[in-house]
Order: sequence, then C-alpha cells, then structure tokens
Amino acid sequence: MDPFKKRADKPDMGEIASLDKTKLKKTETQEKNTLPTKGTIEQEKRSEIS
Repeated sequence: MDPFKKRADKPDMGEIASLDKTKLKKTETQEKNTLPTKGTIEQEKRSEIS
C-alpha cells in the first residue's frame, strides 16, 4: 500500500476549512416522525389488553 496515495475514506479537510458559511441558506428543521410520548405508549398498551 502506498502511504502517499490519497485515501477515499478520509475527507479533504482543506475544503471544509475554506467553506463560506455566509453563503449557506437558512432552513427550518421539521420533525416528520416524532416518537410517541410515555402517555401514548401506556394508552396503546391498555387498548391491546381490552
């Protein structure tokens, strides 16, 4: 194995360091698949027993 050969599994940190964050668009994150609450789980358990 050539130690000077670029490895594909290692990211090029030079590109990350030169990233201009001011050019990125602001986005709003929306949760699509929310986890059930403890109350919802208990309610489903009770309905399965009935």
